Amino acid sequence: MAPLPVPTLRDGDVVLRPIRLRDGRVLERKLLEDRVWLRRWEATYPGGSSVIDTRASIRNLLAHARSGHALPFVVEYGGEFAGQLNVSAITYGSLASASIGYWVSSTLAGRSITPTAVALATDYCFFELGLHRMEICIRPENEPSLRVVAKLGWRYEGLRRRFIHIDGDWRDHYAFGLVREEVPGGVLRRWQEGRVPVGVSTPWPEDVAAASVPLRLDR
Repeated sequence: MAPLPVPTLRDGDVVLRPIRLRDGRVLERKLLEDRVWLRRWEATYPGGSSVIDTRASIRNLLAHARSGHALPFVVEYGGEFAGQLNVSAITYGSLASASIGYWVSSTLAGRSITPTAVALATDYCFFELGLHRMEICIRPENEPSLRVVAKLGWRYEGLRRRFIHIDGDWRDHYAFGLVREEVPGGVLRRWQEGRVPVGVSTPWPEDVAAASVPLRLDR
């Protein structure tokens, strides 16, 4: 696949721009400042180190962009580094899909930064890259992220047991999806115009119950 140019996307004070190696220092500072909050949602490697190496992380993100499989963004708010958003697992052909992951500093929570950033990235993937389906997976305990998908009307699709290694163990995730036909005018516009369907992001009761009980593992 050809390298993907990472665009700069904007709506008001919220900007998505390409991440750069020189972002390493401020990224490390932000991650350390918000460590108690963010570590609950950060992907980890089984048996890996807990040391934060932001430059190595950025180099890895940029390598995925060069391979055509990712769009790594910095989220800015009013010119301030606010967090990250990554579009990953980009595939074309008969699948034409990608996944989105993100975090925003707790000091900037409640300003609609995250839903705006997610909407901008999703619309770019649908209408510029020509992808058909986008996915976000969220831990059941991550209420702020669950509010983001509810605001934007991402459709709940099911529970994935022990899906991603997070904070030192394999964690369950709720899966949410959108296909391009659902948002012909764009995710951002639908949200800003108050046309988000109600209830589509609500996890099914049986999945809520299942997620509250650890998956039984045979020994």
